[in-house]
Amino acid sequence: MASMLLTSLRSSPLTSVQAAQFGKTSWVSAELKNTSPKSKKTLAKSGVKNVVLVDGVRTPFLLSGTTYADLMPHDLARAALQGLLKRTGLPKDAVDYIVYGTVIQEVKTSNVAREAALGAGFSDKTPAHTVTMACISSNQPSVQLITFPYRKMRKTMLSLNKAKTLGARLSLLGSIRLAHLSPELPAVAEFSTAETMGHSADRLAAAFGVSRLEQDEFALRSHKLAKKAQDSELLSDVISFKVPGRDIVSKDNGIRPATMEQMAKLKPAFIKPHGTVTAANSSFLTDGASAVLIMSEEKALAMGYKPKAYLRDFVYVSQDPKDQLLLGPTYATPKVLEKSGLTLNDIDVFEFHEAFAGQIMANLKAMDSDWFGQTYMGRKTKVGAPPMEKFNTWGGSLSLGHPFAATGCRLVTTVAHRLQKEGGQYGLVAACAAGGQGHAMVIEAYPQ
Repeated sequence: MASMLLTSLRSSPLTSVQAAQFGKTSWVSAELKNTSPKSKKTLAKSGVKNVVLVDGVRTPFLLSGTTYADLMPHDLARAALQGLLKRTGLPKDAVDYIVYGTVIQEVKTSNVAREAALGAGFSDKTPAHTVTMACISSNQPSVQLITFPYRKMRKTMLSLNKAKTLGARLSLLGSIRLAHLSPELPAVAEFSTAETMGHSADRLAAAFGVSRLEQDEFALRSHKLAKKAQDSELLSDVISFKVPGRDIVSKDNGIRPATMEQMAKLKPAFIKPHGTVTAANSSFLTDGASAVLIMSEEKALAMGYKPKAYLRDFVYVSQDPKDQLLLGPTYATPKVLEKSGLTLNDIDVFEFHEAFAGQIMANLKAMDSDWFGQTYMGRKTKVGAPPMEKFNTWGGSLSLGHPFAATGCRLVTTVAHRLQKEGGQYGLVAACAAGGQGHAMVIEAYPQ
């Protein structure tokens, strides 16, 4: 039977002397094409079934608090599932299993996957479960909007249910104060370090000598490339969605190319007054949902599908959550390349999650540093930085948006589409995540 991997929306220190060893990373704007020659080898393994990506879709990614403001997580997840069914013509009874995920748990739907599946019309006999792994949850995969639990009141009400005497009940009711009605907001800071991710990104950029100018230039690049891809109708994974009681949405609404002069006027968002991370060079709070259909190649062909890509090797990594919180791509990339028997030069398409421009630039500098590879990764030489003409050429999270748990599926689908469009053979997805975690995956183009 076919199986579905479904995901939806909504996550030893360097010294200043050592940081001087990292020079300016140079890059150029990329064209929406790739002239790299195809490799002749394949990553198919004898005796191992090929797993293929049949297709992927997503609702438009919208700025939080806009058109999706009144929806719950399973509403958007349901829309993504229905969009995937419509696009692929997949019979609902052909699905073995549904997986969704969450970054911040919604209190009314403890299993978002199950509620979304039932809402989308899948059989109640189809199992579904929900997972979480911060910003790389959709590589598991994942979903989430935000709700605010009233934990103090909940604790009091649970105690009230257990009270055996009238006096005990009256005492508990008398203990309720206005503070009990104050919502406990989802934690923004890292639990293990009590530091926000933006603060970590600012320190990481400083450690690697990433200037404010470099960050603004990279962010502007992302917006310009996303706008060009959107105008060229390359973002074909986006489906139109009629929001109940509101308009039909059909495009991401966070793509807003500005000017360097406009971006330079913004004040630091986290480390004030001398930080370099701003609202303009950070990914913005976003709502949206995504879904992908995966199955064995044998099953896909038997059902009449033409797959888009093979999902090959993948790795998960973790490192110091304090000073290397966002360096997941640096650690994961060489591991997945080694696992697949490829080199950086074999990769035709790179899609890295852009949490912050400073985070991306720091990763590129770390990957291109012999010193960092030797000191922190136990390597003899550097990993090597991806060439920018192959890197995030249809925009990234800085411009398209980042609904925490939906981004991974967007990355995978984008790689598949870029490989088809550009004639490449291998793509690489990489992302950082809260807790100092990271992920990377190698994807191979399906023969056209």
